[in-house]
Amino acid sequence: MKRIIIMGAAGRDFHNFNVSYRDSPDCEVVAFTATQIPGIEGRTYPPELAGPKYPDGIPIFSEEELPRLIKELKVDTVILSYSDVSYSDVMHKSSIAMAAGADFQLLGPRSTMLKSRLPVVSVCAVRTGAGKSTVSRRVAAVLREHGRRVGIIRHPMPYGDLSREASQRFASFEDLDKADCSIEEREEYEPHIAKSFVVFAGIDYQEILATAEKESDVILWDGGNNDVPFIQPNVHFVVLDPLRPGHELDHYPSEVNVRLANAGIINKVDTAEPKNVQFVEANLKQLAPSAVVIRAASKITVDKPGLVKGKRVLVVEDGPTVTHGDMTYGVGLIAAKRFQAAEIVDPRRSAVGIYKDTFKKYSHLTQVLPTMGYGHQQIRDLQDTISKADCDSVIIGTPADIRRIIKFSKPTAMVSYELEEQTKPGIQEVLQTYKII
Repeated sequence: MKRIIIMGAAGRDFHNFNVSYRDSPDCEVVAFTATQIPGIEGRTYPPELAGPKYPDGIPIFSEEELPRLIKELKVDTVILSYSDVSYSDVMHKSSIAMAAGADFQLLGPRSTMLKSRLPVVSVCAVRTGAGKSTVSRRVAAVLREHGRRVGIIRHPMPYGDLSREASQRFASFEDLDKADCSIEEREEYEPHIAKSFVVFAGIDYQEILATAEKESDVILWDGGNNDVPFIQPNVHFVVLDPLRPGHELDHYPSEVNVRLANAGIINKVDTAEPKNVQFVEANLKQLAPSAVVIRAASKITVDKPGLVKGKRVLVVEDGPTVTHGDMTYGVGLIAAKRFQAAEIVDPRRSAVGIYKDTFKKYSHLTQVLPTMGYGHQQIRDLQDTISKADCDSVIIGTPADIRRIIKFSKPTAMVSYELEEQTKPGIQEVLQTYKII
């Protein structure tokens, strides 16, 4: 029997196990390794999710322990099962695995996509922070305008008690509180819930899909990072980012997503340099010649602009975008400059707890404070870091209103942003072409 380790980040790794290995008579998964998300290692993938072959569950280790695990557990194959890594990082990881004595493998869409009985629209991206969430919201709105009941299935973020997170349904903010959702989860779920959509997520996507199908006419796959869909789409939208030109060619699995695209949405054309927009569009046309090209921008608004103009502001941004997404800023900093803040306060001066480590690990962050809210202690560290900052006001550039779970001692201005399509055909026309509406 082949002995396997799955390298992951609490999401794609669990899905690949569920669909490819849980019931396999020829393979045994002896461990998961974890990275990117703090605090995932040291836990166990629970037996109630792992299945009867794994009565004790499956241990989760830090990725740093991979060479030791391969040798001590006599591992035959290592499966890379997470996203948003550069091509060079993929090959470094393969070298580590092979030097320790194991084969190295990637699983493709055909091996891991589930099939739905309903039409499926997927929205994915070439990097985290490309603006995918605004596209997902726009697609959901168009579907609703045409009378479709939309079941939104979100890429997984199971960072809590895994045994309670097999299949989750979120229809209200109270549901988020009951599930003790992290800030990252709230950032993705809240905007949909605020517009009365239901979001489904969790770990076992066969069960999640079956649940969503019962109350939907169309499934909307709302992807995470730059991962490919877990469910086979009828039409696949991919968001490209001209603020990071070329990442569609050198990050995994960005290029896979683009090659699968039925429509490529080049976002942020209002803030990117025209030459970079053209460069990204040329890459899109090369990788997916038949894909519809849609140029788009984000309309930015601030609820209290008076707290920005002429003020010394601390900018709080969506965590994944500016950490492993490699961005130095997000929509919060754009809003601070556009609405004429007098000074951007350096968040490193007030950093406590996890934030001291975060700024060491992501040294490119000098102007913005990322939301590292994966657990209660990290949320407390975020609150304390904000409280200690020497500023007049705080700009919140996160998709979720973190004021619901964090007490602010300073005035706050909330940034909102929605997709503005700049070209035709657009999202509605693509959905009509593929007979979704």
